[in-house]
Amino acid sequence: MAETKTHRVTVAQRPLLLSWAGATDLGRRREINQDAFLAEYPLFIVADGMGGHAGGEIASSSTVARLQAVVAAGEVNGPAIEKALELAVADIADHPETTDEGTGTTLTGVFLVGDGEDAHWVALNIGDSRVYLLRDDRLVQVTTDHSVVQELIAAGKLSPEEAEGHPYSNVITRAVGASELTAPDYVTLDVRAGDRFVICSDGLTKELTDYGIQHFLRANSDPAAGVDAMLAAALENGGRDNVTLIIVQIEDDSDSSSPPEDTSE
Repeated sequence: MAETKTHRVTVAQRPLLLSWAGATDLGRRREINQDAFLAEYPLFIVADGMGGHAGGEIASSSTVARLQAVVAAGEVNGPAIEKALELAVADIADHPETTDEGTGTTLTGVFLVGDGEDAHWVALNIGDSRVYLLRDDRLVQVTTDHSVVQELIAAGKLSPEEAEGHPYSNVITRAVGASELTAPDYVTLDVRAGDRFVICSDGLTKELTDYGIQHFLRANSDPAAGVDAMLAAALENGGRDNVTLIIVQIEDDSDSSSPPEDTSE
């Protein structure tokens, strides 16, 4: 069962309550969970490992550990994250169980920068895990997949419908791995009360359509309840891969007479 945590922020003199929950599951067909995630204010990320029996787990866990150190140091920003990824690449390459040159991991998520007038979200992405945003009751995919099929779609050679069953649907073109350092793509977003993010590995998007993700967000106002509902649905729909997701939401806290305890520490 997922657990909702909270943290208070102030943006443009408005008190806001940030809440989040995350979970990961082996799925129904895998022998090992190669996914990892980090949900600690102000950084929320998902990593989906690949390469060999244990290689993917090494890549994703090494990357998450390096990013957790960034959070602990209180320096969550683009340069600090990229330095952490450089160290993660070295960790992966030096690990005694890393023998596959294809070992690597996706990385996607959001982090909150600032606490005041200049506060904003930054979404980051390497690979085909995704960040979605539900804003004004409309779900949009914030990140762009780094994959062969996405490149074919962008070139007009493949439709989104054709991409779903394409033989190269699992082939990504960018990863955090043992062979090279790859910087993330970044997208900057303003902070709005009512926004809800879903950060997930492709184990979720293989089993739930965008409509399904939107449905579960609308039906569950608590992040933990939404995470549990989406995870259960992904498993029921087949659970063909490891499934990992985080829900992050931000709400107006100015009218709360007894706001919940801050649980982010």
